[in-house]
Amino acid sequence: MPKEILVVDDEQAIRTMLGYTLRRSDYVCREAMDVTTARAQVAERRPDLMLIDWMLPDLSGLTFTRQLKSDAATRDIPIIMLSARASEQDKVMGLESGADDYVTKPFSPRELMARIASLLRRVSRTNEDGCLEIEELVLDPQSHRVIACGIFVPLGPTEFKLLEFFMSHIDRVFTRAQLLDRIWGERVYVSERSVDVHILRLRQALSPFKYDRFVQTVRNSGYRFSTVPE
Repeated sequence: MPKEILVVDDEQAIRTMLGYTLRRSDYVCREAMDVTTARAQVAERRPDLMLIDWMLPDLSGLTFTRQLKSDAATRDIPIIMLSARASEQDKVMGLESGADDYVTKPFSPRELMARIASLLRRVSRTNEDGCLEIEELVLDPQSHRVIACGIFVPLGPTEFKLLEFFMSHIDRVFTRAQLLDRIWGERVYVSERSVDVHILRLRQALSPFKYDRFVQTVRNSGYRFSTVPE
């Protein structure tokens, strides 16, 4: 079944161009010119991915992205933010709002399609049993078990949550603050140092199978989970 992409942009020319490009790549394209319309579309039928412009007439795309990522019903929808704002700080703000990727205008349609395909691959790592699987590392959210190379891996509850989150968000860098928010929740006070402790425990549990290499430290940024060598 074709993936559905919701384009949220107030510029008709951008929506027309993206609609044409997406349909040529065998996606189903839906459009919204503002946040109000986008909310109604998401409520009617959840898209597989959203392209959200930063500058929207009724609410900034930045704020809309934060709202989507803070709602349990929509937080797992992959989001690519589109913006003419190209400074490093703008990109950081976009990613910290919860966007999974950030593309600056003007952009190459070909590059954008590649980014969409890559992001959809990242969030489609579940097998037919509902398990997350990367190489011979399998996480079963139903039985709360992790199997590596056919062997059970004992993990504490926090390490399990970390691994499940990482395996659901391949190749994306998360700051310690973002991990605190997504794993522990906003209402729980835990120091950023605790993140490092649990990352270390997760690596130690995966190291006998050589999968600790997937848990990568990104200098001055945070952590990412990737099968690509550092």
